This record gives sequence, C-alpha cells and structure tokens, in this order.
Amino acid sequence: MAQHFLLSAKARTLSIGAVARMTDEAVETTFKAIRWADHDGSPHCPHCGSPTVYECRRPSGALRFRCKACRGDFSLTSGTIFAHHKMPLRSYMMAVAIFVNEVKGKSALALSRDLDCQYKTAFVLAHKLREAMALELKGRTMGGPGRVVEVDGGYFGGYVKPANHKENRRDRRLAKNQNGKRQVVVVMRERGGRTLPAVFKSESAALGFIAARAAKGTEIMADEAASWNDLQARFPMQRIDHSALYSDGSGVYTNGAEGFFGRMRRAEIGHHHHIAGSYLIRYAQEASWREDNRRVANGNQTRNVVALALASRPSVDWSGYWQRAAK
Repeated sequence: MAQHFLLSAKARTLSIGAVARMTDEAVETTFKAIRWADHDGSPHCPHCGSPTVYECRRPSGALRFRCKACRGDFSLTSGTIFAHHKMPLRSYMMAVAIFVNEVKGKSALALSRDLDCQYKTAFVLAHKLREAMALELKGRTMGGPGRVVEVDGGYFGGYVKPANHKENRRDRRLAKNQNGKRQVVVVMRERGGRTLPAVFKSESAALGFIAARAAKGTEIMADEAASWNDLQARFPMQRIDHSALYSDGSGVYTNGAEGFFGRMRRAEIGHHHHIAGSYLIRYAQEASWREDNRRVANGNQTRNVVALALASRPSVDWSGYWQRAAK
C-alpha cells in the first residue's frame, strides 16, 4: 500500500523550531529574497521602482530603506498585506508556517496561543493570510476541451435551533422556517486540476459564475439538483443521482467536489465551529488553496503563502478596521 504524502519525509521540509531559531538577519534576508525574487533579493523602491536604495535602520533596529530617486522610505512589508505590522517579522514567518501546517484549518484561538498575542490579532492575521491565498484564485478559469469540471454546492450558516417541545418544532428545510442567513458555497473542481469556490444565496444564482469561469468545451459533472438544469444548454453535461448511487462506474461522479466539502465541513466542526456570514468566502478560498496544495511540502507552502502576502496590496477587508469601528 502506498504511503500517504503527509506521512512521508517529503512533506516535512520546515519545522516551527527552525523558524524560531532564525536570526533577525536571516528572517530579513528571507523576506527580501521572496519579495524581490525577480531581482535576486535586491530591494527596489515600491513607489517609483528605482533599484538605487540604501539601508537606513531606525534607532530601534527596525530595517528601513530609502530610495535615492524619490527619497521615499519603505520597509520589507510596505505596500503589502503585512504593511504597518506590529509584531516582529519572525512572528509572521512562524504564523504562516503554523497556519499551513494544519491540514484542514487553524483556529484563531489556537494561533493566538501559539504566538502569545491577543485573539483579535490572531483573527485578523489569519484572515489576511486567507486573503493572500485568494490572490492565487484571481481570474482563474476551469476546464476546456476534453476536460471535466465537477460542480456542487454546500450550505453553511443560518442555523435555527429546534424548539424544546416536539409539538413546537418546525421543518427547518423550508424557507419560511429559516432565518435568511443560510448561504451556499458553490465549488468548481477540475479533475486533475484546480479548485474554484464562490458564495451565493442559492445554487441557481451561481449559474452565471460557472458559465463565466468554465472554458468553452468543458464537460460538466453535477448531481441531480434542479439548480444545474440550465447548464445543459451551455455545456456538455452528465448527472449523477445521489439518491441511487455515488458513481456509475463509467466516470460519472462528483466525488472530487464532495471531498472538498467533506474537508471544509471538518474544518468548520473541528477547528472554527462556525464559518458563515461575510467571512464565508475567505474560508472557502482557504479550503480551495489547501486542496490545491495538499501534496506540496510544508516548506514550499510557507514560502508560497509569504510570497502571496508580499505580492498582495494592503488588505481590502481589514485595513483600518479598528478606526472604522471607533467611528
């Protein structure tokens, strides 16, 4: 029997202890090498692009650079999702390593205990990492001639607590007995390829998204839900009736998409306990990134997420969130 990838030595190329033992200079060199990989780790001004910069550390020892062309100052994280960071760079490297080491997800409470920081700090940092992961999904299209894309939906949120007495209980599957907070994550998963999630109020509302992201000639696999019926006019399509079977033995199944939701459900139940509302799309994008990188060594995963974070602009979700709350 073949060994699972996560049990092999190939999956373990970076330890938290190794990150903790890194010197400040080593962490700075790593961040420079990742952020300016196209320039062999040589800093370039993020304001004007000039390569003529020099170090001008603050009295505290914090690394800063000054551009000779525009006279602007910048740091290793200026203009990125880590901009205006308060913790040492080593803590951010450790946070990323801890975050990617978890197979299905990392709770903010556990991250706050690992980093010895406030829960709010860990919560925002985790969401910034999810936002950076989402950069990998931007503009992604799926399938093409001869390719198969599985489509499925999973509902999250909107939990309605049943009444205590049996005679007062209602059928919570009916719309009139729901609270309106229920949302569906629709996932497109290409066989042998990548994953792409999105969030909607209903499965039928995702048809335009699927049509826009599936390349012409893609074969769609879906279950028997009536929500997908209109896709048959745009794509070659096959359906599987899950009330009868999960696979017909001839390649008609949606097990890949179902597996995605199986892991996302376990992240919800085992780590986060509740994922819904305005944050649901970020959790879905994180699950997609983990799905696509599940056979990548944790050292490469850490480097890839740091690269995505340094390539991202300041957070659209969390920049200035505390100031808005004060207002």
